[in-house]
Amino acid sequence: MRHLQRKLPLVLATAGLLVLGACGGDDPMDPMDDDFHADEVEGVTLSLSGQTVASYDGHDGAWTGELEVEPGEETAHINVQFTDHDGHAVTLGSDFYLRVDVANESVAEFEQDTPGEFGGHLHGVAEGDTELTFSLMHGAVGSGHADFVTAPLHVHVHEH
Repeated sequence: MRHLQRKLPLVLATAGLLVLGACGGDDPMDPMDDDFHADEVEGVTLSLSGQTVASYDGHDGAWTGELEVEPGEETAHINVQFTDHDGHAVTLGSDFYLRVDVANESVAEFEQDTPGEFGGHLHGVAEGDTELTFSLMHGAVGSGHADFVTAPLHVHVHEH
């Protein structure tokens, strides 16, 4: 009996740690959780100088609006905001970043001031048309995986 009384605090402490460990599991809605994947992201809004210039509805898979730039010029900073199904901004943890793929870089380029930042500048390289695809990436910049990818957005590069 005395042997059991000495081990009882150890058994209770171990049981308590197991319970706390089970309760402290991954919370899929906690944006600071490393295992959080952007399940609530359903769209993208592109803003230029405070004005929405294009938006993507992931449910329909369609863009409203497009981007334009002149050859040899660049746009002001384009802010890229991922949104939920109601169009509200989704708060993302620090382990998310933006990747932008340009279909034809001989027509246009997308430059981020800081790799992975949620925005950048569109550079017109030569007259023509191309497309941009926006990906919400999860993991380390340059080696993460896509949690959300848009359909291609049409880009015009032409003289005004």
